[in-house]
Amino acid sequence: MDLQDQLKNLFPDHEPSPEEPVEEVVHKLYVQKEPMICKFEKRKGKATTIIEGYEGSDEDFKILAKEIKTKLSVGGTFKDDSIIIQGDYRDKIMTILKEKGFKVKRVGG
Repeated sequence: MDLQDQLKNLFPDHEPSPEEPVEEVVHKLYVQKEPMICKFEKRKGKATTIIEGYEGSDEDFKILAKEIKTKLSVGGTFKDDSIIIQGDYRDKIMTILKEKGFKVKRVGG
């Protein structure tokens, strides 16, 4: 007995309404005029790439962080208005951001 049959037994007078298709809204990121800063640091002996300087909302920056982490298959976090990625991925991150229309400035090394 599936869920629909169980619902019919509980509510015999109920007529199910046709399901409406859910439209997926594509989220558009705010592209700024000032360049974002992509820099390399060593923290506790480990290489990290830090992206700073985004002027849009924090939610957009978090979406961007998640997208970068999934494309590169690496770990990272969003903390204090910056994205921290594990490893030295400056070149790859810069190409991803340039494809999205951002201006990127490389800092350090």
